[in-house]
Amino acid sequence: MASLSERLLSAWYAGHPALTLLRPLELLYRQVVRRKRARFLAGEGDIYRAPVPLLVVGNITVGGTGKTPLILWLIEHCQRHGLKVGVVSRGYGAAPPQLPWRVQADQAASVAGDEPLLIVQRSGVPLMIDPDRGRAVRALLEAESLDLILSDDGLQHYRLARDLELVLIDATRGLGNRRCLPAGPLREPVERLQSVDALLYNGAVSDPEDGYAFSLRPRVLVNLRSGEQRPLTHFPPQQHLHAVAGIGNPQRFFNTLEALNWRAIPHAFADHAQYSPELLDFSPEHPVLMTEKDAVKCRAFAAENWWYLAVDAEPSVAFITWFDAQLARLLSRTE
Repeated sequence: MASLSERLLSAWYAGHPALTLLRPLELLYRQVVRRKRARFLAGEGDIYRAPVPLLVVGNITVGGTGKTPLILWLIEHCQRHGLKVGVVSRGYGAAPPQLPWRVQADQAASVAGDEPLLIVQRSGVPLMIDPDRGRAVRALLEAESLDLILSDDGLQHYRLARDLELVLIDATRGLGNRRCLPAGPLREPVERLQSVDALLYNGAVSDPEDGYAFSLRPRVLVNLRSGEQRPLTHFPPQQHLHAVAGIGNPQRFFNTLEALNWRAIPHAFADHAQYSPELLDFSPEHPVLMTEKDAVKCRAFAAENWWYLAVDAEPSVAFITWFDAQLARLLSRTE
């Protein structure tokens, strides 16, 4: 049976008429978020501004939009430009001994959080978690000499000043019924998109009029136990698989496996789900294939035939050109 959160998510994107009952709560929510943003724009309250350029990569919708792969692309792209990049994150689901907390590649996902741990294991960048992102930035800059900081999410964290806002949108699901929580999937009213610097549409085949396209390209299969990498042809066409996805939009992962011509038995879990060997003991016996985000939580008890699919973000040429111009502009201010 689908959980309450799954049913609500489905209703938001299908436009269920019963959601009209939540309109009064939505009105209160809108008032709160608008006041928060108005205070931020007026410079009121405790707002921290970093001495180096800070870029927020976020969204205004609940649910996955491909944020982590894009952050990894941004890290690699900036590093190719010779920049020292750091990342801050809320660390959703993490339970570190103290805050702020520096994430290391050998830590457990229960301590570091699944997405921060994935980012560090893939890129090696210095990464600090703390719900107070301003405090995370200060701690990161005390520990490292950096040219640029990326904020993993945090679009609505108005205690942190930002120099660039990149907002991701699922090109297939869009903005759902375009209403705010709890009557819809929006964290802020839709007009908020008019003030961000760039919109990136995950899954768009070409650049839309109001933004840029990017896609997630399956790259390689990685064995959880051995770390061995195999090409996508390791699994032949029509290979039966148990597909595990505990991400914001599990169906996107299942669609990817279908496009690769594999016969996946889908096992959808809640975003940031915690796993155990018993939970992933599937029948009949087939290889288990999961997302990289899920894999960081399963390596300690993985079976021999458990794999994850590594994917890379591929933004459009137009976005890369635009982003390079923004980088040059921001970095010129600090010279």
